[in-house]
Amino acid sequence: QVQLVESGGGLVQAGGSLRLSCTFSGGTFSDYGLGWFRQAAGKEREFVSFITWTGGSYYAPSVKGRFTISRDNAKNTVSLQMNSLKPEDTAVYYCGARRSVYYYSDPRYDYWGQGTQVTVSS
Repeated sequence: QVQLVESGGGLVQAGGSLRLSCTFSGGTFSDYGLGWFRQAAGKEREFVSFITWTGGSYYAPSVKGRFTISRDNAKNTVSLQMNSLKPEDTAVYYCGARRSVYYYSDPRYDYWGQGTQVTVSS
């Protein structure tokens, strides 16, 4: 059974940076694309970023140019470097894994982590 464990969340001031990490286990890492979603209080889960096995990356317009997704295929990890953070980036961030690289912005992923809280103060 695939398991995903996120880490790296916390409290940061606006304009600051955080780096989230997600560790994958229990499956074949190369079989999956990895995505980051976020869910703010009272809102639906929304797409943030996705990366394919070969490193192709995609971003939501709201984070493009500020966030960078990467994966280490030797360590079975995916990371999200978040710079120039804004209060509206405050949310629980979730790592997800899916076999298909299509419709990556659709939250119907095969597996999810438990989430990590990111809070950006103004």
